[in-house]
Amino acid sequence: MSMDHTFSRRRALQLGAGLLAPAVVPGGAFAQETDYPTRDIRVICAFPPGSGADVLARFYAEGMRPYLSKPIIVENKVGASGNLATIAVAKAKPDGYTLYIHGGSSVAGNMALFKDPGVDAAKTIEVLGTVSKLGFCVSVAASSPHKTLADLIAVLKEKGEKGSYATTAPTGQVTGALLKEMAGLKTVEINYRTGGDTLNDLASGSLDFAMLDSTFAVAQERAGRVRLLAIGTRERLQAMPDVPSLHELGFKDINVTGWWALMAPVGLPEPVKKKLRAAFADMARAPKTLEFLKTAASDPFILDAEQAQKFFLQEIEDWARYVKVAKIEVKG
Repeated sequence: MSMDHTFSRRRALQLGAGLLAPAVVPGGAFAQETDYPTRDIRVICAFPPGSGADVLARFYAEGMRPYLSKPIIVENKVGASGNLATIAVAKAKPDGYTLYIHGGSSVAGNMALFKDPGVDAAKTIEVLGTVSKLGFCVSVAASSPHKTLADLIAVLKEKGEKGSYATTAPTGQVTGALLKEMAGLKTVEINYRTGGDTLNDLASGSLDFAMLDSTFAVAQERAGRVRLLAIGTRERLQAMPDVPSLHELGFKDINVTGWWALMAPVGLPEPVKKKLRAAFADMARAPKTLEFLKTAASDPFILDAEQAQKFFLQEIEDWARYVKVAKIEVKG
């Protein structure tokens, strides 16, 4: 069974017609429909300052500011693999002053990874647009003797249950679990709060590898702390062409992609939604954003609001299947 966590050919054909639709320009026909915003806007980030998620959330939030003409304040609400942030957004007043810039894939994944994620995202969270996609990398310490994925797997098979690996986010958790299942490993998963928390244990040899998001992983590779052996997307990312995909290394059924989006609590007034969609779409297409994505080890991934919401709802359904196939124990 193919773990295609982005588009199947059928889904791509269904959505493809709208991918190149031009963004609505802020200040256009709808500009007089609302005076929103009249005060500061709060953007929730599900991970701590300095994390890959925080870097992306802050960049995208700042990129929207010129289109909204009000300060956008990023608030880090950390815990429960992102569930605390999702709950905060879902329960916020739907007035456009509490937004969520986060991995839509992670929100969808948590609906299947937890028995009680706190909210039903399909009913309480609305996706207003997408901007980028990334993958999770099989990462070892820079001092590790493992130069290739094959080297790592051979050692892990010998170690059995004495081997261990780190995960921090739902997309990485599923990627790691699928690799473990398909490679026939007994390696033990250890969940960490953030990617940064894994680095000392990687360096000391307490961990054999970690599943790190590509934004954080590439930054640590540049700093000389880790070596990247593979990425969990079907194809290599344009932003990091030297890192092979698990698919091309023989794990044909692994294609797990994280995608970033602007989300909000269900129930926003339509004029507010229009303004936010336009601001986010223009930010996503801006040359500055496209250049940033290259340095952040991410590729452009732009869907309009209708496409994005359909994709999000389908992802929630798909993740239930991924969790079963990967034999992941659902958290309490």
